Amino acid sequence: MPTHEGRYDLIDTIRGIAIVSMVIFHCCYDIFMVYGRDPSWYSQPAVHVWQQSICWTFILVSGFVWPWGRSGNVKRGIMLNVWGLVISGVTVLLMPAQAVWFGILNCIGCAVLLMIALEPVLKRIPAAIGVLAAFALFMVFRNAQLGYLEWPGVFRLGLPAWLYDCHVLTPFGFPFPGFRSSDYFPILPWLFLYICGYFLNRIVMAIRPLQSVARYGVAPLSAVGRYSIWIYLIHQPVCMLACELLFGSA
Repeated sequence: MPTHEGRYDLIDTIRGIAIVSMVIFHCCYDIFMVYGRDPSWYSQPAVHVWQQSICWTFILVSGFVWPWGRSGNVKRGIMLNVWGLVISGVTVLLMPAQAVWFGILNCIGCAVLLMIALEPVLKRIPAAIGVLAAFALFMVFRNAQLGYLEWPGVFRLGLPAWLYDCHVLTPFGFPFPGFRSSDYFPILPWLFLYICGYFLNRIVMAIRPLQSVARYGVAPLSAVGRYSIWIYLIHQPVCMLACELLFGSA
């Protein structure tokens, strides 16, 4: 963390809340979807909001803490991508119907590395303008994987079909026809949300009262937040084992 006074426990607490919510969500997903207890569960609007709240939190917090880890960001970005590829390999072998291609770890890992190149430009942008512009771009690109850019009620711009014919562009948010992934977080639009977190850090660090507030957290949750990557890596096998014991083969 950036000072000798200790960590910003509120950030760890927020991350801890997100990881607990994610574990519960994935347990529900395994029960209702993988083990077929209620296949309509995932299509419910409240479930979509829940899922989005988890991934938004992780990506925003990851962008927020990026400036505090500059010296280790190359290693961190590479390792997140390696773990993402491990998850892809495991799911392809063990659960091909639920295979993960370019999931959230690959998304965050690529964002960590891309920020190294982008920061010289981003640091010239006032933080308040930066967070608004990045969020606006995030919203515009939300449906890029569906073939268009959009600001609801203002415009819709169709994207050229050739973007979706090139397999190598799938990680960037332009999936090829027939592409399937149970956890797909392409660089676009999610990089823009990551950049929002970066600018939010600059805003908080510029306002001393906000820095003071960020020192306070909830001890059990902040402890969980500090180990979020390891919990992420082990929770799904544990959930699947529990479901196997309870329900038998999927």
